[in-house]
Amino acid sequence: MGRVTTTDRRTALRAGAGLVAGGALAAGCATTGSAAPPAAPASGPAPAAKATPLTAPAPRAFPHQPAQITHGPRDRPNIALTFHGQGDPEIATALLAEAEKHGAHVTVLAVGTWLDTHPEMARRILDGGHDLGNHTQRHIAVNTLSEADALAEITGCADRLKRLTGSIGTWFRPSRAPAASPLVQRLAHRAGYPHVLSYDVDSLDFTAPGAPAVTRKVLAEVRGGSVVSMHFGYADTVAALPAVLEELHRRGLRAVTTTELLS
Repeated sequence: MGRVTTTDRRTALRAGAGLVAGGALAAGCATTGSAAPPAAPASGPAPAAKATPLTAPAPRAFPHQPAQITHGPRDRPNIALTFHGQGDPEIATALLAEAEKHGAHVTVLAVGTWLDTHPEMARRILDGGHDLGNHTQRHIAVNTLSEADALAEITGCADRLKRLTGSIGTWFRPSRAPAASPLVQRLAHRAGYPHVLSYDVDSLDFTAPGAPAVTRKVLAEVRGGSVVSMHFGYADTVAALPAVLEELHRRGLRAVTTTELLS
């Protein structure tokens, strides 16, 4: 198995982790977020840099998939790494860069309040070739809410995604639960999401067990078609990613977006 990370990268990421240590565990979804984006060029036509981005992909129905998806086809050598999107944007950007360095594409389920604070991350995710979806507006226990409040959580994040990217995002995942209740599943469909995205492998990275433990947990359970739950905002997750991707490659498995996994 390949090394987890370099000493310099580990040192930098630990520093980043310190920025989020106070609130990182709140980002987890137990039942119960590299370099910053490049600065604008010193010269050149500013209007071109400010051009309106193309509309992002919209949700689509997969006729042979259930309303609540936990994994993709088992007979193909693809898996989906999915990330609950909130936390320090520098750690999130480092994670995306690490995935891209290994030729991997991921799925990010973004929290609406995170997009309010870091709107640039929506385009960063899409411009890297990754899927972008909805993880509710405030990342609260959506399954426990009234119908009106649960719908507001789903549509609140959808509205922000549409404003930023022209689309409500390709996927919806409930917050603070591994799967949506029947009510939340119906509300997500009403909001425009044909499927709810769950998972069959939980990395437990939000418990901050350390990068080696994250790596072991994922690699012990992942197989063709798996959908893996991970999180932005944790330096351990970034540190674990190279070893995870290298071992997946050794096994002949590719990390692709959830859209590609199911296509």
